[in-house]
Amino acid sequence: MTTTEIAFTPAAELSAAMRSKEISPVEVTKSVLDRIDRYDGQVNAFATLMAESAMETAREAEAAIMRGDTLGPLHGIPTTIKDLALTKGVPTQFGSQMRKGYVPDVDAPLVTRLKNAGAVIVGKTTVPEFGWKGVSQSPLTGITHNPWRYGYNAGASSAGAGAAAAAGFGVLHQGSDGAGSIRMPAAFCGVFGIKPTYGRVPNFPLSNIDYCEHIGPLTRTVADGALMLKVMAGPHPWDHSSMESQPADYTGRLNESIKGRRAAFSADFGHARVDPEVAELVAKAAGTFQAMLGVEVEEVTPSWGPVGPELIRSFWPAHLSHMNDLLPEWESSMDPGLVACVKEGKDFSFQTYQKLRERKYAYCAAIHTFFEDWDYMLAPAVSVAAFPADRLQPEHWPQHQWDWISWAEFLYPFNMAGNPAAIVPCGFTSAGLPVGLQIVGKRFDDLGVLQASAAFEAASPWADRRPMLQG
Repeated sequence: MTTTEIAFTPAAELSAAMRSKEISPVEVTKSVLDRIDRYDGQVNAFATLMAESAMETAREAEAAIMRGDTLGPLHGIPTTIKDLALTKGVPTQFGSQMRKGYVPDVDAPLVTRLKNAGAVIVGKTTVPEFGWKGVSQSPLTGITHNPWRYGYNAGASSAGAGAAAAAGFGVLHQGSDGAGSIRMPAAFCGVFGIKPTYGRVPNFPLSNIDYCEHIGPLTRTVADGALMLKVMAGPHPWDHSSMESQPADYTGRLNESIKGRRAAFSADFGHARVDPEVAELVAKAAGTFQAMLGVEVEEVTPSWGPVGPELIRSFWPAHLSHMNDLLPEWESSMDPGLVACVKEGKDFSFQTYQKLRERKYAYCAAIHTFFEDWDYMLAPAVSVAAFPADRLQPEHWPQHQWDWISWAEFLYPFNMAGNPAAIVPCGFTSAGLPVGLQIVGKRFDDLGVLQASAAFEAASPWADRRPMLQG
């Protein structure tokens, strides 16, 4: 295989080739590291590259194959970790000058599980400061560029993970999602990403955003995402909110038919503004479910939709308000939008916050009641295609000191409610920028969302479309 072929070969095929000794884990890892060396100057997907340890792991993986050892499901597969996940002995810097050089003494459970499955960790991928926004830049690492257009937003907070997936910098990429942070990069970069049901993948330490942060994969194919998710999923004693049940057979049942299922389609949730090109491509993709996949699709306007904006715009600064004590020392070196958001949340009272939570739980209950009538909900991923990454909002969009959420209204409802939700690429704008369709499922039905994603992928393949990078 050539370097390019290795970069864009799905995990199952790479695994089979390594097990049959057609190619070695050392060759695969070296090829990926060579590609990163050649092209990451254009993308800037890595906060920390772990080339030396990756090659050491690859050599160990090759020796295990030669000995005939029992191999894990990800044996020899190049993988990245988001720079919000703790990695023992490797910097975890959160995209912030405040955490520059911080080295944890423990791996997060998801990292341990990936390593135990045989993954070769090639590096830590970039994030905006503390993952606070959906734009791919931070005071620590600068701009992470969309592989489809230099200088443009790759999405966030799993910015480097989405960009690395699109650029072929490894096969499997771990992300996390507190208000769309897996799904935005997937949409902007033209790759697959799934935020599973809350608690499906254990988190440590738990985020302080009231049980909204989900852990999941970003990959170039649905099958790779299903494989990675299955490895990371399952209960863990360090996360008291992790789900007791083990994951379903995501890979074995991935291609089961979804014919006869029912999907609600909403173009705007009853309140959201959407750019016309994005709306057209998403509507066409929703039509594919009915025309080609045998899914009954009905356009709806959910009653709970217009309730969301006030909730998220209250919770977002409230959950960041604890950083006020850091401003006297660190404000000058922080993301200005983060500073503005933190300041807005400083006067929240306990009474106000508890009243908001009451309204949030009613909102979540309304979402789950809605899903009693539907297997899926189809909607835009975000309202816009990628825009310059030195902005919080596109130039033609309403401007605000910190409110990037205005172009991402379709994402956070399912963080609050905990539903599984995936992004599948569904086309390109006239400017050649990717657009994503969101597929949301009932709580706990991660398998159903993966099956719907795989069915759409088969009907409208995307993995053959690759960005042209300049070395």
